[in-house]
Amino acid sequence: MASKTKTQVTLAPRDTKTLKRLNELADVVVTAADRCKDPHVDIPARTLSNVRYNKARRFIEMGRNTNRRQLFNLSQAKSFMQTMLVASGVTQLIEQGKTTSIRGLFYLMKHTIHGTKEETFDNQGESDPVIEDVEVLLNSLREELHLYAKKAGEMVGDITLVDSGDEINCARMGSGGYGIPSIVEPEVIQFKKTSAKFILHVEKDTVWQRFNEDRFWRNNDCILIHGGGQPPRGVRRMLYRLHNELKLPVYCLLDNDPWGYYIYSVIKQGSINLAYESQRMAIPDARFLGLRSIDYERCALSDSVQIALNDIDRKRAKQIANYPWFANKKPWQKEIQKLLDNGFKLEVEALISKDISYVTEEYTPQRLKDGNWLD
Repeated sequence: MASKTKTQVTLAPRDTKTLKRLNELADVVVTAADRCKDPHVDIPARTLSNVRYNKARRFIEMGRNTNRRQLFNLSQAKSFMQTMLVASGVTQLIEQGKTTSIRGLFYLMKHTIHGTKEETFDNQGESDPVIEDVEVLLNSLREELHLYAKKAGEMVGDITLVDSGDEINCARMGSGGYGIPSIVEPEVIQFKKTSAKFILHVEKDTVWQRFNEDRFWRNNDCILIHGGGQPPRGVRRMLYRLHNELKLPVYCLLDNDPWGYYIYSVIKQGSINLAYESQRMAIPDARFLGLRSIDYERCALSDSVQIALNDIDRKRAKQIANYPWFANKKPWQKEIQKLLDNGFKLEVEALISKDISYVTEEYTPQRLKDGNWLD
């Protein structure tokens, strides 16, 4: 049987840069072995104690603490091997110009170690944290390692973009919108033109459907996006790129509950778990448009839309109030205290009790006109 010839791949500048880092990682190990020394890598610690809020840059970032992972340490040998396997796997992807899911990479690396009954990875729960270790070790986005996660989120509006060579007009996507992929890096997606004046990010697809059906994006010259609840990395990167490259303000319409506050916090300041990616995902200028705790009275909503706070809600709300980026902001302290005093939370869909299109025709346009938001 004739052997397959390897297709020559032209690497993008970013891929060349990432491969250089991977080769440098391999060189460290080889050099240590040549000198009969214990190969090791120092991985920045992804722990709460190694995360801080940078007031000047206005987002969460990692500290300088690291954890050493050594080959000749019985308790660390397997994790060291797994780290090298992940690095080898993503090197293969980049060199071949291919991508795969984090699940796919798990299967690419999974095998029984020769001469033993030991598996390289028992389950994906073992491989996912190691992938994150390699990301932070290389200071590279997962997407730069040619890895993607399950996509979630859609976009509609007057913007034309190019996705993998295909030109797409997001104003002509019917009722479904443009599905935001997991990898939205410049090598994959380029923006061509837009008439949009701002971005409206809503929490759930059900709310997004209401705005899309009412053509809010067309009537208000905006790009409408949702992230299916907690926005995945692809949606956050898309928001970041649209904001920074096209200079579009970002407004968030989220539920009036601790979860909605947290989603806004992640979009604005970054997440604790992904603090190492904040500089490429966080949008410090994002604004919280609603739903607000005062809206129950201001919009004259009925008692039937109230959802009672439970103990977990109250605890979470107090934790969020103590976040450094909210702790010294009186409007946010007042907002969260009002939620606690109310004793109930509200979903954006509660506004439908006023009228099916109240949220698109009255609530949101008026808040934008009045500049009535939290920062």
